[in-house]
Amino acid sequence: MYLNHINLVVKEVDKAVDLFTQNLGFNLFINRNSKMAVLESSNNFALVLWGQQLNNEENRPKYPANFHIGFYQKDEKAVHEVYQKLINDSGLKFESAPKKIRDSFGFYFYFENLMIEISVTPFK
Repeated sequence: MYLNHINLVVKEVDKAVDLFTQNLGFNLFINRNSKMAVLESSNNFALVLWGQQLNNEENRPKYPANFHIGFYQKDEKAVHEVYQKLINDSGLKFESAPKKIRDSFGFYFYFENLMIEISVTPFK
């Protein structure tokens, strides 16, 4: 058994689609009127982006503390390449530049209130 998809709630589906397709290697599979999109990775993992109409900040989707999704890279050079690609995207909040984290090397950033990790794979 393996994990084949995850559903994330985001405020702006189109901006999330741009982030994942332009910077993180996903392909758009389905986009339903900017309310829901399904993206697919090169290893057939499906990422479902579910939009939510928001009236105020109190209704923003909340993820538990330390909840995040991560993308493994083959080496530190690849981590730096993703970082440089993302650094030009306005509106992204970076925790820090790539550095040693735990027993790996990488960085965290936020899209809306979703924390995303880019790091070197510990599995070689």
